[in-house]
Amino acid sequence: MILDIHSKNPEIRKVHQVVDILRAGGVIIYPTDTVYAFGCDINNAKAIEKICQIKGINPSKAHLSFICKSLSQITEYVLPIDNAIFREMRSNLPGAYTYILKGSNAVPKLFKNNKKTVGVRIPNNKIALDLVEALGNPILSTSLKGDGDDEYISDPIDIYEKYGKLVDCVIDGGISSGQSSTIIDCSGDEPVILRE
Repeated sequence: MILDIHSKNPEIRKVHQVVDILRAGGVIIYPTDTVYAFGCDINNAKAIEKICQIKGINPSKAHLSFICKSLSQITEYVLPIDNAIFREMRSNLPGAYTYILKGSNAVPKLFKNNKKTVGVRIPNNKIALDLVEALGNPILSTSLKGDGDDEYISDPIDIYEKYGKLVDCVIDGGISSGQSSTIIDCSGDEPVILRE
């Protein structure tokens, strides 16, 4: 199904309709402030595995990230953050940044890689933030790519035509920017920009 949700003022009824899908173990495609992403409840291993299967990636080797509604929610899922890094995050979020941090025990095992790190975001997108708020916990976020490695599908109608039969819901929140987020690895001694 494709569901049109207003990007600036998401309809509560429609947000709860999507949250019901997530709670039932469903997989969605939703807009962020950068590109459209596959999403599911981070606590549902079968849904995470389904997304990895659709993308053709190994869940134990994939670099998965998730979106949160606030910095305080991020701190529930990561080890204590250095003050300088926390200040940088506070000045950049919500926004088009993914931070790689050391995950705490609250992070589901499928998200942790060999380094025990996890990617976290707070997108500047009302639909995505309302979904996390209504669900009560973070949502997996993995970019939806087109046929080329660096190409993102930005039109929800094209996304639905390609993936509509593989997922439970595609949210139409308008055309995306098609620009990926900046990735900053903060798991070591100094922050390192992995992708600008």
